[in-house]
Amino acid sequence: MKKLAVLGTSLCVVLAFTSCKSGESAYKKAYEKAKQQELAQPKVAEPVEVAPVADVPLVETKKATTTTNSARQERLTVQGNGTLLEYSVVCGSFQTKANAEALQEDMIRAGYKAIVAYNPDNNYYRVIISTFADYASATDSKEAFKAKYPNRKDFQGAWVLRRVF
Repeated sequence: MKKLAVLGTSLCVVLAFTSCKSGESAYKKAYEKAKQQELAQPKVAEPVEVAPVADVPLVETKKATTTTNSARQERLTVQGNGTLLEYSVVCGSFQTKANAEALQEDMIRAGYKAIVAYNPDNNYYRVIISTFADYASATDSKEAFKAKYPNRKDFQGAWVLRRVF
């Protein structure tokens, strides 16, 4: 009886190990078959028609100046060195100072005179890339910033802030 139990257990172990072997050869066969099909298909490049380039005169359009001042108004305190004029371009807002300082360093490396300002009313740190005395200059700077980074969706949300003292 004991021999029969040992023999049955041995048989189960052998079957378990043989059934768990990897089917590497099956994967290899499928890969080789796919490669052969890929090589067998001739690659035909269709000729591409190129349309002639037409000379179109360049027309410069000047953007209409915005008469309505849609700047958000906030009371700010500057963190570190720097001064703010009445209108500023904000490229990022963070609840943690470390994140704001990290973006500030990135903007400084990109050539901006970035400043971190704190709004105690809503507990946000604003990263400011430029500051101006008039709204029109701030708006132009904001649009130039957005145009410089068209693939950065976070920078497409840049906005003009009016500092309230």
